[in-house]
Amino acid sequence: MLNKQQAERLAATFPDLQNDPRLWPELVAGAQLVEMPAGLHICAERDACHQLALVLSGTARVYKLAESGREITLYRVSAGECCILTASCILSGRPFPAFAVSESPVAAALLPASQVTAWMTSQPAWRDYVWDLLATRLADVISLVEEVAFRRLDERLAEYLLGKANDRQEVHATHQQAATDLGTSREVVSRILKDFEARGLVTLGRGLIAVRDAEALRPPGLSRDAL
Repeated sequence: MLNKQQAERLAATFPDLQNDPRLWPELVAGAQLVEMPAGLHICAERDACHQLALVLSGTARVYKLAESGREITLYRVSAGECCILTASCILSGRPFPAFAVSESPVAAALLPASQVTAWMTSQPAWRDYVWDLLATRLADVISLVEEVAFRRLDERLAEYLLGKANDRQEVHATHQQAATDLGTSREVVSRILKDFEARGLVTLGRGLIAVRDAEALRPPGLSRDAL
């Protein structure tokens, strides 16, 4: 059960759930607050799912791992969200089909699987929340498949850099991190980045990619508003 301070934190992060007078008391009574350090492997492929985490702060990454060792990021779970693959596994009774790791320190409210399942029939607000999240994540994954299957990698990498760049037009990421997010190899990313650098589009450093010409880097058809 959450104490008053923890319940207030949960309410601030999940206001739609807090607004339902039937669901909220049961949620507070059934949840347990946990904190996880950065780099913790939360779930492995084929693990059973016994709890669902409502993330209060921090970010976790959900990814697939190939036999070759290459990774592709499926999506990230941030504050105000939960992992829809975990919810799906709880509802279907199937094992977790991917891997999950905390990218930063994560605080979350854990809900037992039995409540997650029971609320799908007894709590309309919870059911609506889960189905809405499922629709959003499904759209994200379909978009990822389209990106990997149909778009040139140099365009995807350019869009990735523009989307990740801070106010100083710097991306604090290694070539391996970019490759993991894009579902390719570090060698391919490094080769494209070196080409970008030779064309004066970026400057490469250790763990840093500085965008030098955002307009020239921007892929055809990608507007500023899309970033």
